[in-house]
Amino acid sequence: QVQLVESGGGLVQAGGSLRLSCAASGRTFRRYHMGWFRQAPGKEREFVASISWTGSSTYYADFVKGRFTISRDNAKNTVWLQMNSLKPEDTAVYYCATGVLPSYYRGSYSKENEYDYWGQGTQVTVSS
Repeated sequence: QVQLVESGGGLVQAGGSLRLSCAASGRTFRRYHMGWFRQAPGKEREFVASISWTGSSTYYADFVKGRFTISRDNAKNTVWLQMNSLKPEDTAVYYCATGVLPSYYRGSYSKENEYDYWGQGTQVTVSS
């Protein structure tokens, strides 16, 4: 079992920044890929960003490219999502997720069924 706890959400004005953190505990974090998803009111949950277990590969949804950065520190069992130039449409509950896939996997970890464990989410609200 892996437990994930997100933090860092809050209220920010448009154009501002927030840094989300996700702390993992339980089984070995090192070989797990990590991802951030979000769900806005009345909408389905969507992929935001992901990072391979080595940290060497990162992937982003088009709507956050150039604004958000995902990173991880396996020694600290933590993954971060730095969010800059926030827009009102970024308002959502942000979820951290993790999972492990076969070594031959070559995708972008952008599908929900590629994750085994999820955090409870942290609210991000961007005011205009």
